[in-house]
Amino acid sequence: MSKPPDLRVLIVEDQALLAMELELVLGESGCDVVGCAMDQASALAIADRERPDLALIDVNLLDGLTGPHIAQRLVGGYGTAVVFLTANPEQIPDGFAGALGAVSKPFDEHTIRAVVDFARQFIHHRTVGEPPRRFRLAPWLTTPPADIAPH
Repeated sequence: MSKPPDLRVLIVEDQALLAMELELVLGESGCDVVGCAMDQASALAIADRERPDLALIDVNLLDGLTGPHIAQRLVGGYGTAVVFLTANPEQIPDGFAGALGAVSKPFDEHTIRAVVDFARQFIHHRTVGEPPRRFRLAPWLTTPPADIAPH
């Protein structure tokens, strides 16, 4: 008997085949995919209804470079952990718009599973583990808080 899903995940990706592949891998990784969106309006509507724990968001969608705006809304509005997916790493916003990091396309199933495990640890324990290979960690996760700076 398998464990019940422990993460509610939103996929925001405008390549339908890639979105379906992600949905399959996420399901096999113990996640409940609460929706797939191809643009900002659909992503925000699903997020309003489902309140996902994690969102995998393409930076450049059908309606343009809206991925960073979606990420900011999900992180700020719902506390959703975000991972960017992109074929163009130069389009990732400085500071990563609150995202945990980014994965460059193309990626494989192993990479997505490792990224989900990394995000799961952050979501459930608020700790940052060893970043998976091919995962670009957001700068805000590597900067120590000012109150614990070395003396």
